[in-house]
Amino acid sequence: MLWQSVVGKLWFTILLLVSAVLAILMVLLLQSLEQFNLKEAETQLQKHTAMVASIYEEQGDVPEGREMISNYGANFDTNIAIFEEGQKVWGSENHLEVMLPPSIFSEDEDLNKVFRDGEVVVKEGDFSLPSSDNAEIMVVGVPLADRSGGVFMYQTLSAFEQTSNETRRLVYLSAGIAIILTTIFAFFLSSRVTAPLRKMRQAALEVAEGNFQTKVPILTHDEIGQLAIAFNRMRRELNRNIAALNQEKEQLARILSSMADGVMTFNRKGEVVVMNPPAERFFEDWRYEMEFNTTEAGNLPQEMNELFLKVVEEEHEELIEIVVQGRSWAILMAPLYDQEDVRGTVAVIRDMTEERLHDKLRKDFIANVSHELRTPISLLQGYSEAIVDDVAGTEEDQKEIAKIIYDESLRMGRLVNELLDLARMEAGHTELNKSNVNIEDFCGRVIRKFHGYAKDDGLTLSTNTVGANPELFIDVDRMEQVLTNLLHNAIRHTEQGGTVALNVRLHADSVEMDVTDTGSGIKEEDLPFVFERFYKGDKARTRGRSGTGLGLAIAKNIIEAHKGELSVHSRMNKGTTFSIVLPRKSVFPSEN
Repeated sequence: MLWQSVVGKLWFTILLLVSAVLAILMVLLLQSLEQFNLKEAETQLQKHTAMVASIYEEQGDVPEGREMISNYGANFDTNIAIFEEGQKVWGSENHLEVMLPPSIFSEDEDLNKVFRDGEVVVKEGDFSLPSSDNAEIMVVGVPLADRSGGVFMYQTLSAFEQTSNETRRLVYLSAGIAIILTTIFAFFLSSRVTAPLRKMRQAALEVAEGNFQTKVPILTHDEIGQLAIAFNRMRRELNRNIAALNQEKEQLARILSSMADGVMTFNRKGEVVVMNPPAERFFEDWRYEMEFNTTEAGNLPQEMNELFLKVVEEEHEELIEIVVQGRSWAILMAPLYDQEDVRGTVAVIRDMTEERLHDKLRKDFIANVSHELRTPISLLQGYSEAIVDDVAGTEEDQKEIAKIIYDESLRMGRLVNELLDLARMEAGHTELNKSNVNIEDFCGRVIRKFHGYAKDDGLTLSTNTVGANPELFIDVDRMEQVLTNLLHNAIRHTEQGGTVALNVRLHADSVEMDVTDTGSGIKEEDLPFVFERFYKGDKARTRGRSGTGLGLAIAKNIIEAHKGELSVHSRMNKGTTFSIVLPRKSVFPSEN
């Protein structure tokens, strides 16, 4: 609205100021003019009365003198009364509608001064005449020099009031014209002054919306021009600072996303503000373990909640280590300050599983190899001694002992070959003979090999493929080795009546394969070690059925040679899922 704008306020201020000044000047001017006109009328009437007194003194009470005095009064619209010895001797009082009785001149205290003190008297008033309608009358009395008396001339002030009214009308007209001109000038001036301000306001709104290329034109070199210069400078600095902040924000985002450790920041209320991909993977594992839905992603582990409260309260960094899905996570949390107050915390989440695993492997590797080789070596030694000592007397016993020695030697050879294969894979010397294959047909062929085993154990075996374009470029033999190992493990650890499924999901840039069972599952403390050498999920099983414990380690290396990823999720007594993700297009060293 106009009254709420700078134009309206400036225009109204100028108009109010000029109106107040004009009102004061008009009142003073009218009072001054009225006083001046009244004084002028008194002076003129006093001169006329003195002239009449002079004529009367010179001519005396003769007809010529009376005629002259009567004409004088008629010319100036005044009544004349002449007194001698306190008595009215003659008067020319037919020129006005109002006529004063002789008693007023002698009884009025001011007018009586003409007779008593011989003074010239001037007085205005209505003299309480019923016929005067409160008309103001001006009376001038001049004493006679030779006679004890005086000459009085009086007239109404209507002529003076007409002059005053005309003067007042002219003053009002001039004031009205001045106010109209002031209104036009003030509106023009305020509009011209505020036009640059309106442009600055529009530019400020555009800057607020993110358009930092907006410039304010510099039209003048006064304070408003200097304000426009300052605004343009502020816009440039703001644009530069925001660009620098965006660059730093992008760099920080790239640094966080490329970090191997998880990073999270929390506000004062414990709400997550920033989370990088490694931290998201940690929470995915934790939500899977706690059986939370994705809509409950805002929940935090109890240990992290307690750690957050402790850091905020004590204002120093704290370190804890928790286990999620069998993986060991070290969480270091430190306070974030806003000047002197804690405004939140930052947590660094590091996967310590590899470090803990390496410690365990250094301790277990020799024991595992010794354990795997001790039994076949002991059997070979014992049965060899039996042959040397001729314990096996019959040919049938000798063949049985030779068969046991042969089987154990094959087992040792298989163990050594698998160790060599695993060592070559871990050293990066895996050779892949890749070819295009229909992954749906391939999975169907692999699953058919286990129909007999599944039927004997009372299991339900199934496969399902979702998506289009089933063609995949892989090493068929190696991938069959991986799926065979996973399906064999799933069948071995699933009780009668359970299900084992091979599900395939085809995407534009990748293929996902899940081997899922409803078996006994894997203990949480064993999950980090399932892909390590000599791992055995069920220590109570017989050696002949449990294998060497190298199958999953070899499978993981084969998948990694295909530039894929092999992972596992499991809950005790609810089942296990091994997930394989293979990219559709990859370049391997053997293909160069």
